[in-house]
Amino acid sequence: MDWLPFTAEDWAAIRLTLELSAGATLILLVLGTPLAWWLAQTRSRFKPVVAALVAMPLVLPPTVLGFYLLMLMGPHGWVGQATQALGLGRLPFSFGGMLVASVLFSMPFVVQPLHNAFEGLDKRMLEAAATLRASPLDTFFSVVLPLSRRGFLTATILGFAHTVGEFGVVLMVGGNIPGQTRVVSMQIYNHVESMQYSHAHWLAGLMVAFAFIVLLSMHLMNHKLDVEKAVKT
Repeated sequence: MDWLPFTAEDWAAIRLTLELSAGATLILLVLGTPLAWWLAQTRSRFKPVVAALVAMPLVLPPTVLGFYLLMLMGPHGWVGQATQALGLGRLPFSFGGMLVASVLFSMPFVVQPLHNAFEGLDKRMLEAAATLRASPLDTFFSVVLPLSRRGFLTATILGFAHTVGEFGVVLMVGGNIPGQTRVVSMQIYNHVESMQYSHAHWLAGLMVAFAFIVLLSMHLMNHKLDVEKAVKT
């Protein structure tokens, strides 16, 4: 792809961004699904507290979350001390640290669509599965998962796209190390800082195109699901 106007550092940043976004999205789906299910089903008095904690990255400045994560994962924080005691080293200024930060920062973009999908399920379908003595795991994969397809698609797309666009929190936790923690958003900033505006234009344009394609794909998929639902009814 030598014909594309990207430098070697640009390609390294693109690759790292895709790896970070894919890893974070996978972890978010694994962790966010049971959390969203619990929020949709529970009557616990702690539900508002948990829901507020999950949604906090929506209103917190990224640098605030990044700062506290840096303190927790640093050599004097309890997370940092635990990782060092386990022989895992330090998380700050590493890909692992950025992955943890990205998961926490993008959590509401995955949990909330899943939560809405689970709350909108027809309870009669779950009750019918229970009367047929289906196990909770069978019920989830045979009933809940197919009926929540739209929620999972939205959660996957938003989680991935939001991680791609992160800047403040990953900069605070990961730093700006070429080939190790420098993602596309940081590379654009570096180009602008060094007055390499043509390179910044290409990368920024790539991000704009990506954002448009992501949103368009999500709307088209939702429209397709609406049509399929209308046909079935």
